[in-house]
Amino acid sequence: MRLIISKFWVPKGFSGITVYPFVFVRDLFWAEKKSFVNHEKIHLRQQLELLIVLFFIWYGLEFFVRLIQFRNRQKAYRNISFEREAYANESNPDYLTNRKFFSFFNYL
Repeated sequence: MRLIISKFWVPKGFSGITVYPFVFVRDLFWAEKKSFVNHEKIHLRQQLELLIVLFFIWYGLEFFVRLIQFRNRQKAYRNISFEREAYANESNPDYLTNRKFFSFFNYL
């Protein structure tokens, strides 16, 4: 994982974005937060499992479905299975050690 500080790559309203093998963060504050870094590491694992490109296709499609479901961009984002898994486990530093493949399915 390579952390890159860049306001240019991170959409407004977000702290960071992960595109394997990089994690782009808005500022140094987020790069130093352990839960944030763990959250992004979970996304890196998810991306590898889906061979990166499939992750982004699935992510986009699921966001669109959730947007129709909730009619709210923030609620749609927070209910994407990948985000639900990452938020639920970001405070557990051992999560990736014990995580099973395709665990995001449990958050659909």
